[in-house]
Amino acid sequence: MKLVVAITGASGVQLGKKFVDYLPSDVEAHVIVSDNAVTVDFFENKNVTLHNCENIAASVSSGSFRVDATAIIPCSMNTLAKIACGISDNLPTRVAAVALKEQKKLLLAPRELPLSAIALENMHKLASLGVIVAPPVIGYYSEQQTLEDMEKFIIGKWYDVLGIPNDLYNRWE
Repeated sequence: MKLVVAITGASGVQLGKKFVDYLPSDVEAHVIVSDNAVTVDFFENKNVTLHNCENIAASVSSGSFRVDATAIIPCSMNTLAKIACGISDNLPTRVAAVALKEQKKLLLAPRELPLSAIALENMHKLASLGVIVAPPVIGYYSEQQTLEDMEKFIIGKWYDVLGIPNDLYNRWE
């Protein structure tokens, strides 16, 4: 599987990092990080290619690169709004536009609370286009005991909707 992961916004960056770190080794990950200070050493998963957030000509920005899925974790409200309006002025918004036009899975993990009516309207618009809008929300039925358990639950649910096999959380029996 070829997967693009964009990490936008400041809050929740650790969740995006862990999403990449937990990926199975057979997933080819192309990572875009909005913070220029982050290097590829930040990621434990060795099957990672890091792309510059401003490089709109990167390989992942083309539909012919044949990405299977794209995830933006966390997804800032700015990025979400740009995607909803069709603005692709940086690599994360461009790969989202490509996912939409190629009808590939696109997962957005907006991380903000509370949600404004504008943000909800943008999420509704994107969901009606087939985008998976999946904020990091815990489910208590899997009996998480620690913050790491909660993060694994959320990441496992994201993997589930993207078709990535995992055993990161206890499933309902």
